[in-house]
Amino acid sequence: MRRLAAGAALITLTLTVAPTPAVAHPPAGDGGAVALSGPRPAPGGAAALSPLARQLGRQALPARDGWAAAGPGTTGGSTAATDQVHVVSSRTELVTALGGDNATNATNSTPKIVYVTGTIDGFEDADGRLLDCTDLADPGYSLETYLAAYDPAVWGRVAPSGPVEEARVRSVTNQTRQTQINVGPNTTLVGLRGARLTGLTLMIDRAPNVIVRNITFDDARDCFPAWSPTDGETGNWNSQYDQVSVRRSENVWIDHNTFTDGDNPDSAQPTYFGRPYQVHDGSLDITHTASLVTASWNRFVGRDKLMLIGSSNTVGPDVGRLDVTLHHNLFDGGLQRLPRVRFGRVDVYNNAYRLGGDGFEYAIGVGVQSAVYAENNHFVLGTGISAADLLYDWDGTAITTRGNWVDPAGGLPRPVDLVAAYNAVHDPDLSPDAGWTPTLRHGPVLPAPLVPLVVGPLAGADRLPL
Repeated sequence: MRRLAAGAALITLTLTVAPTPAVAHPPAGDGGAVALSGPRPAPGGAAALSPLARQLGRQALPARDGWAAAGPGTTGGSTAATDQVHVVSSRTELVTALGGDNATNATNSTPKIVYVTGTIDGFEDADGRLLDCTDLADPGYSLETYLAAYDPAVWGRVAPSGPVEEARVRSVTNQTRQTQINVGPNTTLVGLRGARLTGLTLMIDRAPNVIVRNITFDDARDCFPAWSPTDGETGNWNSQYDQVSVRRSENVWIDHNTFTDGDNPDSAQPTYFGRPYQVHDGSLDITHTASLVTASWNRFVGRDKLMLIGSSNTVGPDVGRLDVTLHHNLFDGGLQRLPRVRFGRVDVYNNAYRLGGDGFEYAIGVGVQSAVYAENNHFVLGTGISAADLLYDWDGTAITTRGNWVDPAGGLPRPVDLVAAYNAVHDPDLSPDAGWTPTLRHGPVLPAPLVPLVVGPLAGADRLPL
């Protein structure tokens, strides 16, 4: 892919990037729990934190930096007392730092700052061993039994039910208890250099005022995907675990993180019932009446479903909610939901897109009563992708697009009217006026040609000065 010359501006970047640590995965098959390989990094405690790390942990979202700056703003755990500053390197330590009991941590509103060091695996038990999916399975469930019971040639095209499906649901409950880590209000989570959360979902539910920064999220896999025979023309496999899920919460800032499936991509999964066996869901989903969220300077690498804003077409509590700002994020190789939006006023500006590869569907999904404002984004298009493919109509009516550029394969970079490009190929037309203009932006908006030069080097984990 081509690089654009800065031309009109001089940009000086100072970067320190550490090597990414290896990820330990549960073994395939029926091996059960295994010892976590390799030594634990010594946390050293909060007293060993550098001045820059201390400053970063106390940092609040800057004024006017997107929707999360609305209302009271987003301060996370910046006011935490000394005894509520923690450095953690295991699942058990993480749960303890967030309040002590994963089942009730979502209601722990004590201001707290939690620094993550090394790799924390959601499949790790209290003894430091990694569990296999079979350790979490209900005795009545196995994939082989599930496939035999609900083969469409035998079962038909109706939703699974009966003992095997009930056992799968109990297995999901077991996994949720193990791999869903609940975060309470007034919390800041910061990764020290090389920090990685793997095999888990960070759940921010009914938890206002949360900050998550500088962490690599890796492989939040579902051990027990569900077969949905009426999803699409031929049915689909669906998983339920996001890497970060924001629900029923306000004033949330997600900044400088990396989201990846690591060495376990969905593209490597087998096919069952003629459909890919999908074990991953979203990277960062914002649903269930959540609002006032800013996602900035994140890197989304090589995933299928990235970001769902609004989980249902049902007109109800989500109306007037789901206000989100996305700026200076890198969407690198994603296939869909970059983002997909329902209901919310979503400001999408100065993001860099590198699109291509098998299975690309669309970038921005225009859903029911959505109001997306997309300005000065830069799209590098792989072979076979055109500007007309960047939007998708999910029963929406309008989107405002201004100042965006495309860099097509085999062509020259150029400005593009995304709505006009879409309307020239698709019916019905989308309106070019989403009905609002963003006002919450911190700092100048870059011209689109400069966006990949800045976002490429600076977005993602391990780019902050720690």
